[in-house]
Amino acid sequence: MSASVSKTRVLVECALMIALATILAYIPFIELPQGGSITLCSMLPIMVVGWRHGAKWGLFTGFVHGLLQMMLGFKNVLYCTTLLSMVGCILLDYIIAFSVLGTVAVFAKPFKNRLVGVAVSCVVAGLLRYLCSFLSGMLIWGGYAPEGTPVWIYSLTYNGSYMIPEIILTTIAAVLVAKFVLPRLQPAEASC
Repeated sequence: MSASVSKTRVLVECALMIALATILAYIPFIELPQGGSITLCSMLPIMVVGWRHGAKWGLFTGFVHGLLQMMLGFKNVLYCTTLLSMVGCILLDYIIAFSVLGTVAVFAKPFKNRLVGVAVSCVVAGLLRYLCSFLSGMLIWGGYAPEGTPVWIYSLTYNGSYMIPEIILTTIAAVLVAKFVLPRLQPAEASC
């Protein structure tokens, strides 16, 4: 198979995974009042690209997915009161938050047991996204913290209330997908 056909195949797979992740993001189990939701494993398709094709393709797919999510939810950016907070929101709530999901190959590679690698990398990438949400909550959305509550505690608990269950659900689904649906799923070389 020629390199251009192979690259085209990977691009098509990335586009399909972005579409699937976008659809799954619109199937929330729980939606929180100031943003955030527990979805039907919407992070998983981006992670699958990272496992199958490495960090470079995973980061690219997560980046494009983050741009798409930002465009679909641009009203959230408009709630920001300054240009700096808008830039922070775009980076922390969308671009970086979704891009880090594609780094799973880096975290899966050290594990000889493929399923352990999938589970650990899923948790680590999910925690990186949680870190982005936590920082965003502290730096940009801290005004929503109830009076008397430290902003860092508010951000940690508010964002944790949807990100931790999302990480757990996604990890369970990822292990099941790796074991039963995609048994030949092998972590790709962790290339950046």
